[in-house]
Amino acid sequence: MSDVCQTIKGIQRKKNEMTSTESAQAAGRASWSGKLAFVLAAAASAVGLGSMWRFPYLAAKYGGGTFLLTYLVFVFTIGIALLLLETALGRKTGQSSIGAFKAYGKKYAFIGILMSAVPFIIVPYYCVIGGWVTKFLACYVTGDIASLTDGGDYFSAFIANGPESIIFMLVFMFLTYFIVSRGVKGGIEKANLIMMPALIIMAAGVAIYALTLPGALEGLSYYFVPDPSAFSPEMVISALGQTFFTLSLAMGIMVTYGSYLEKSAKLTSSVGQIAGTTFGVSLLAGLMIIPAAFAAMGSGEAVAQNSGPTLMFVVLPQVFSGLGNIAPIIGGVFFILVLFAALTSSISLVETCTSIIQDATHCKRRTALVVVVLWTTLMGIIVNLGFGTLSFIAPLGEGSTILDFLDFISNSVMMPVVALLTCIFIGWIVGTKSIEDEVKLSAPFKLSRVWAAMIKYIAPVVLVIILIAYIAQTMGLFTM
Repeated sequence: MSDVCQTIKGIQRKKNEMTSTESAQAAGRASWSGKLAFVLAAAASAVGLGSMWRFPYLAAKYGGGTFLLTYLVFVFTIGIALLLLETALGRKTGQSSIGAFKAYGKKYAFIGILMSAVPFIIVPYYCVIGGWVTKFLACYVTGDIASLTDGGDYFSAFIANGPESIIFMLVFMFLTYFIVSRGVKGGIEKANLIMMPALIIMAAGVAIYALTLPGALEGLSYYFVPDPSAFSPEMVISALGQTFFTLSLAMGIMVTYGSYLEKSAKLTSSVGQIAGTTFGVSLLAGLMIIPAAFAAMGSGEAVAQNSGPTLMFVVLPQVFSGLGNIAPIIGGVFFILVLFAALTSSISLVETCTSIIQDATHCKRRTALVVVVLWTTLMGIIVNLGFGTLSFIAPLGEGSTILDFLDFISNSVMMPVVALLTCIFIGWIVGTKSIEDEVKLSAPFKLSRVWAAMIKYIAPVVLVIILIAYIAQTMGLFTM
């Protein structure tokens, strides 16, 4: 009789353990084919334009090896802690960001709403930049590369030309939406399975070639050997910010991707692999750009004077032009891998937006995707025109653009605020045990106390520092 009772209790326990993830999947919610698919997709999301142009610039600016070491420490401490939190939250609730927080009570839904707003703000201007990458790749493919080395006039004229820049944005959007329309398994998984290995192989190839250039080894030494004199509060804050932004935190992406994950997948090892892949690609990006640019310009300081679009679309084409007959090949390969990096991130952003709409309205996936397409197209056109017809709009002061404003609002304000609210919510309101128990479903969580301390005490302080620093920088009160 006791055995029968135990059996009945076991069955009941399993029923009680059936989470909303399983319920959602039973109802037809998308899911990954396995752990590898999740890791690849999450890593692909993290590997974006920030890794390609922001990381090399920061590394060059802050002493190379000193910044690299600091970034490494932050990725595998605070970065991995926040990554685990968001992934586990998504898997536990089986919902994208709004539903994930609402599962704990309707009054907490506002955190999910704020988190959900981030990808909707980012994806339009991200597609605009993706259009720029597509345009430059087209120039290398067609052999029209002489004009790319004119010191930036070509690039400035292109982004100011509304119709042309909009066309290339739409081409990039088409590639993104075609992949997302194929679904999680048939589209996103298959695309990442091709693009991520190809991206890594091409990046490694370009990096190896860059190291053969005269003077490149000096750049390699600068990149890897820490310089204690380069250590500064500004460097620490920049490394923290880069850690935060490159791991796709506080965008709703990891919550959404976690909601597609099976209960059997080990979360601790998964987030470790995601963080490792992201750091590895950032490392390769620095190996591609810093030695080559160092060889062309002679010092890390010279490289550090150019950041973001200037580095990508003005300086690097000039560097490639000095490679002689091989310039079109190296430049073409480079912009192919940058395109892949941009696509893997835009796919994640669009999928997250689609999932948010689908979960909130219970509409069909196709309908949700159409809404995202219309939103991105409309806002993308406005962002494009901000460099031409609407250039008189300068939200952050003279010389700023609509793109600058959206980037500031999403990256410098909303993302730190959302991450801070998430840490406070899990750490102090519902308790870390809720997430710890979810992690322990698939594997032991030996560092649960360390993780809890990170979420409750360390991460909030760090996020407040990032928020204050980036707002102060934008207002001209602080320089990084």
